[in-house]
Parts: sequence; C-alpha cells; structure tokens
Amino acid sequence: MNWSLCAALLWIVTACFIGALPSRDYHWRAAYRLIAVGIPILGWVTWANGPVMGLILLAAAASILRWPLIYLWRWVRRKVAG
Repeated sequence: MNWSLCAALLWIVTACFIGALPSRDYHWRAAYRLIAVGIPILGWVTWANGPVMGLILLAAAASILRWPLIYLWRWVRRKVAG
C-alpha cells in the first residue's frame, strides 16, 4: 500500500470518528474541513493509483459525506429549475 492510500484510509477513519462525536451544528464545520482535505487526497490517489481507485475512493467519500452532496444536489436543482 502506498502513501496516498494510507492518507485516504486515515481520512476515512477520521471522518468516521468525527461522525461518532456529538456536535451542535450537525457536523457541518467538520464536513467542510473534511471536504477541503479530501479533495487533494482524492487527486493524489487518482494520480498515484489510477482512475479506478480514484472512483472507488470518491464513492467511499460520497457515502460518508452524503448530506452535503444531497444539499448540493437540491441547490443545483433549484437553480436550474428557476
């Protein structure tokens, strides 16, 4: 296992740990930080291991951070619909 996959695994474990902690803002600040750190890691994994591994990591990250994606999808739909 190379360093990019180790960083991705550490990101996933950290995200799961943060999700288990209580939060007053429903974990939104933590989600923004995880997104900011996760995007470069996703690029690093894709560059080092190829697009298939990048898509697998993208699917894992999307399953962990599903609510920001759901709200983003709703926002895009409202903007497109007018």
